[in-house]
Order: sequence, then structure tokens, then C-alpha cells
Amino acid sequence: MSAKVFQSDAPLDERRVIIRRHDGDVEMVELPWGLRSRDGGPRPVSVVRSEGRTFPTHRCLVPASEFRHKSFSFSLATGDWFYFAGIWRPATDDWPEVYAILTIEANADIAPFHARQMAVLTRDRRMAWLEGLVPEEEILRPLPAGTFRIKRHPGAPAQRAMAL
Repeated sequence: MSAKVFQSDAPLDERRVIIRRHDGDVEMVELPWGLRSRDGGPRPVSVVRSEGRTFPTHRCLVPASEFRHKSFSFSLATGDWFYFAGIWRPATDDWPEVYAILTIEANADIAPFHARQMAVLTRDRRMAWLEGLVPEEEILRPLPAGTFRIKRHPGAPAQRAMAL
């Protein structure tokens, strides 16, 4: 399997491969990005704040090699690829089967750009998330300083602003 760059400004219905446990098996499926809001509103939700919540079922992993948003990108300083911790929802009569990515407080590398970030899991932590082997508050937390390499794209404004 190969991971690819994750574009935060991609259309919410963009399809992407996720990894999940379903019917007792671990499987890779391609799903659109964007949960229907719980209040039934018309605007899909692409990210979900994780603090104070539990996710006992419908967990998924979203593989990525780099995350890009407008003027900036980040990747692991080691050059390895990683996973975003996510959740998926089964299809309903009026909404397809979809996924969203969980967010956490930004780590020291990303904090100068934004207060929050998508929850990044290194490959050695992927099954702990997928299998629910550790409590959410132990795995959905910022990685240590120096984990990420931040890159500003050519022509990007010098102002530090990154919306996640």
C-alpha cells in the first residue's frame, strides 16, 4: 500500500482509501470525505473535535504521506508516512457511507500556524487506534516537538496561517 498527499481543501465528497474494521475483518475501502452533521444540516462535516468524546466503534485510518493546506505542508521529519485517526459512518437512506478525520490540539511544530491539527498516528500506533486497544485520551494527543517538518510553498504569504 502507498500513502499519498492529503489536501485539506479537497472537495468534501472526494473519495479516498481508508482502513477500517468491518464485519470482523480489516479492510481497505474507498469512501467520500464528509459526514452529515448530526443536526441534519446540509453542510457535511470533514473534521470532528475529539476531546471529551469516545469512539468505541466505526474507527478508521486515513493513510497519508504529507498534509497540505493552502500555503503550507507538513510531513513527518523521519520521511515516513502516517495515518490520520478517523471515524466512518454507514450509509443511510439519504447519505452515503463516509468518513471524517478527528482533530486534536496542535503539537509544538504546528501550533505557530494553527491551534488545532488533525490527529496523526505513526505507523506503530495504527492498530492501537483501529482495535481500540488504548483509551482515546492516550492515543489522540499531540506528538512530541520535532515530529513534523513544515514547509512553506513558493509564493505563499509570509503570514503564518494554517486552518485545519
